[in-house]
Amino acid sequence: MFQERKQGMNRHLNTLLRPLALLSLAVALVGCPADTGTDEAPASGDAPVFSLAWSEYPSWSTFGVADELKLIDGAEGKMGSIEIKWNVDIVLHEADYDSCITMFGSLKTDAACLTNMDSLSPGMGRPAVAILPTSTSNGADALIVSNAIADIKALKGKKVRGLAKSVSEYTFVRNLELLGESEADYTFTNMDPGAAALAMQQKMDGVEAIVVWNPFVMETLAKRDDTKVLFDSSTIPEEIIDMVVMGQDSLDKPGGDRFAAAIIETFYAVNIRLNDAKTRDDTLVALGEKFSNLKVDAMKKVCEQTVFYKNAAEGTALFTGGKLKAIMPKVIKFCVDHGIVESEPKVGYGAKADAPDTHLRFDPTYMKMVEDKQ
Repeated sequence: MFQERKQGMNRHLNTLLRPLALLSLAVALVGCPADTGTDEAPASGDAPVFSLAWSEYPSWSTFGVADELKLIDGAEGKMGSIEIKWNVDIVLHEADYDSCITMFGSLKTDAACLTNMDSLSPGMGRPAVAILPTSTSNGADALIVSNAIADIKALKGKKVRGLAKSVSEYTFVRNLELLGESEADYTFTNMDPGAAALAMQQKMDGVEAIVVWNPFVMETLAKRDDTKVLFDSSTIPEEIIDMVVMGQDSLDKPGGDRFAAAIIETFYAVNIRLNDAKTRDDTLVALGEKFSNLKVDAMKKVCEQTVFYKNAAEGTALFTGGKLKAIMPKVIKFCVDHGIVESEPKVGYGAKADAPDTHLRFDPTYMKMVEDKQ
């Protein structure tokens, strides 16, 4: 996924999409009441400095909120309460998704928010460790067609527009497989997802099918009542996983394990706020007003379509269960078949000692560290 993200348009956020993308991101974001009562403190002299690159997407924007709440302080030399607890100084780099991938692959950040698919290519050059799953697409990626398209077979001979070599194309191809269809019988045409959604909304000639993600899905359906979802990512649960990934080199640094734990605890702390019945609706309303004027019900739907792994039990269950091991070969095959990686990457599960010499490893160790210390 590294290659197509470098074209300037990506699943989670691109500069051109920023005003729209913020809507789906926001949902996870401001679920945080305003004041923690804890001011930032100067970093102690022995606190090692680590960095995280993140782009605005529902589960990843939690880190921006945590910075506002001073659970962590994203500026070097200052520490929030969680940083003090783990004695690490966390520097946050907010950037578009392309840049996050580039920064991680070029060793300019210790960790980055990436999908399972997009971790494979940079992991070929810099061994990567998934330390935390943050969310999974559960309908947030969808094939939208005009009502004139009765079923999938009606798309033969027509162009299906969306971002090539991305989770959009992955969603399309996997659903074809589930329906017993051959990818060779269909035409997936590369198109900027923002442009594809706009073309569909404006009834541009020849644009009868698009694969896009939220907020484009919800926008298109709202603006054209003669369109429908033919299928979406809810049919492939937990195949598209949003994560925090660290370089093995950074984990091996003094304090690398504490940094991983602090990042994980930060994510869970914001989730507590997002899942508090007393503050949830107000939070969603505030998010809608800030980014797209969506009402609370619409924002709730965005959250339903981007399901968070809100605590260590849920995250560990994913990383240690058999489902992930069954899913990743499908993801790898797609990446190889579509030229996203030049050769098949080696993926492992568990601690470094249990899965050495991997390009991408799913390690629950640090989620367990957080769970044990709470």
